[in-house]
Amino acid sequence: MAAVTDIITLENFASKMPGWDPDLPNHLYALPEISHFHTSSSAGCVVSSLVTSFSNGMRFSISDLSPPHTRLLRCLYRERAAISLFDALNSSPSNGPLTFPPEVITRVSQTLARFKSIANDYGVPAEHISVFATEAMRKSENAASMLDAIRAASGLGVNILAPEVETLFGAMGARSGFATVNGLFLDLGGGSVQMTYLDSSSDDYGIAGAQTGKSLPFGAARLIRILEDSETQTQGAALDSLREGMRSAFVKLQDQFASLSDTQANPGSSGVDIYLCGGGFRGYGSILMHSDTIQPYPIPAIGAYTVEGAFFRQTEYMRKVNIEYEDKIYGMSKRRRQQFPAIATVVEALIEAIPRIRTVTFCSGGNREGALYMKLPKAMREESPLPLLYQASSKMKPEAVQAVMDILQASLPDDHDFSHIPTVFTLGLGPLFASNIWARAGEPSEANAAYELHQAVYRDPSAPGFSHIARAVLALTLCSRWGAGVGPTDKLLHTNLQKLINRSNPEANFWAEYIGTIASLLTLFCSAEPNTADRLRKTVKFSSRMKSGKAKAKLQLTISLSSSAHQALDTQGLASYFKGVGTSQDITGKPERKIEFTVQRMEF
Repeated sequence: MAAVTDIITLENFASKMPGWDPDLPNHLYALPEISHFHTSSSAGCVVSSLVTSFSNGMRFSISDLSPPHTRLLRCLYRERAAISLFDALNSSPSNGPLTFPPEVITRVSQTLARFKSIANDYGVPAEHISVFATEAMRKSENAASMLDAIRAASGLGVNILAPEVETLFGAMGARSGFATVNGLFLDLGGGSVQMTYLDSSSDDYGIAGAQTGKSLPFGAARLIRILEDSETQTQGAALDSLREGMRSAFVKLQDQFASLSDTQANPGSSGVDIYLCGGGFRGYGSILMHSDTIQPYPIPAIGAYTVEGAFFRQTEYMRKVNIEYEDKIYGMSKRRRQQFPAIATVVEALIEAIPRIRTVTFCSGGNREGALYMKLPKAMREESPLPLLYQASSKMKPEAVQAVMDILQASLPDDHDFSHIPTVFTLGLGPLFASNIWARAGEPSEANAAYELHQAVYRDPSAPGFSHIARAVLALTLCSRWGAGVGPTDKLLHTNLQKLINRSNPEANFWAEYIGTIASLLTLFCSAEPNTADRLRKTVKFSSRMKSGKAKAKLQLTISLSSSAHQALDTQGLASYFKGVGTSQDITGKPERKIEFTVQRMEF
C-alpha cells in the first residue's frame, strides 16, 4: 500500500497542523504533536513527537506544551541518528537521477520505527505523531520507495514541506528563542542557505518573511565539495553566484521592508541585527566564542551568543584559528571543522552583501521549535517567555512573589533611567529572582553564592529568551544576594560574567550587586519565605533617589521598618552589606557611586 503523503504549504499548514488546544486531555505537548522529517539544517521532532532528518542526520524529540509553561516549548527527550540524506542523494552517479540507496531507505525506515516506539513509551498519542520531509524528499527520484518503506516499518505517513514552509518553520523556530525580534534571519544547512527578515512588531510577520525569503543552493556540505573537488573555473562561477545571490536577496528584502532598508540608509542607524541558525552558522559562532576576548567565555551554549558586527567580520582570523588550533574547539565536530572553509565563504558573502551589521546572534532553535511555535495562539507566541520560568519551577505563591518584586523595585531610584540597563527586572527575570531569594537558606552563604553562579549559567538550557546577558545578570544578582563570597575556583567565572554584562552597559554590574544586596537585606528583616504579601508590606519598605556628588554620584536609600524589625536592627552590621557594592577592580568603565542609607520606623 502506498504511503499517504501531504504537501504542507503556507496556504494549508494551519489546517494540516491544528492549533494548540489547552483543553486537550494529553499535554505531553499541549498541541497535536508533530513528527518532522527533512534535510534542512533546522532542528528536530516535536509536538508529542517530532522527527527531522538533517543534512547531517535525523533528529527526534518529544516536547511538552502543558500549560502554564506552554511558551517554553519544553523538550522531554531528544536524539540524533547519523543518517545524512544529503550525502545519500549525492552518492548517486553524477549523470544519473538523484536516488536514495536501498540501505539508506532501510536505515531511515527502521530508525523511524524505533522513534515511534520511544514516543509510545512516553505516552504520545498516535494522532500526535507526524513526520515532515524537506529538500531531499522533494528531489529524490525514488522518494515513493522511501515513503512506502517508512509506512511499512512504522505505520507513519510523511508530510512534505514546501520550501516556503521550511523557511517559515526555520525562521520562526529561531525567532521563538526571543521575546521580540527585528532583523535578518539566515539558516545555513548542508544543502542550502536561506535568508529572510522578521520584525515581530508587524502583523503576520512570519508569513511575510516566508513569502519573501530567498534560498540559495550553497549549504556547507554542498559548497565544501565545490571548493575541494571542482575545477577553478567552476569554483569561481559558484562563488560569483553565491555573492550575487546574497546581494540580490538582501536588496529585495530591503525593497519589501522599509524598516530593514532604514538600517542601511539612515545615517543615525548602527546597522542591522542578524540572527543565524543551522549547524553551519553555529560552527562559525563556536569559533568566535573560542576566540572571544573574554576567556574562558563563561556561558558555553552557542544559542543566544551575541557578537558585535566588527568581531563577526574577522573571517580571515577565524580561518586561521580553525587551521592552526590543534586541540578540540568546543562545539565544533571534526566534520564541521572540515567544512569551515565553506562556512567562512558563506559568511564572507553575507558580509559583502550587508555593509552595516550591528550585532549577530546565534540561535539554537529551528524547525522543531518553529512547528510548535506556529501552533500557539498569536498572543501566546508574542509574550516574553522568561517570566514563565518562575511558574515552571517555584512553589512560592504568586501574590507573595509580586510583593517581593514591588519591595525590591521600590529600592531603585525613580529619577534614574533603567530602560537600557539589563537588570533582573528589565529582562523579565523578576519573578524567578524573587522566588529564589530564600532558597537553600540553611546552607553556607559562600556555597550558595557559588551555586547561584553555576545554576544560572546551566539551568534550563533550552529555555527561549534566556540570553547570555540574562543568565549573567541573574547569576551575579543572586550571587550578590549571598554576599558574592566565592572561592578561587569560581572567581574567574564571576569576573568573566561581570565582563560580559559590562559589554551591554557599564552600569549593569553595579545594579546587579545592589539589587542582590537589597534582597539580602530583605531576608534579614523577613527570615522565612513569606506566605502572604501583607506580612512583607508591613515589615519593610525601601525608597531611594540619586544625588550628584563632587567625586561620585550618591544613591540615597531609605529603609522603613516595622517597630519590631527596627528594634532588633544592628545599624553597624547593616553598613557592611553595602561595603563591596560597585567596588570590583576587574571591571573597567564602571560608574563611581556611593551608597548612603537612613533607617526609620514605618508609619501606618
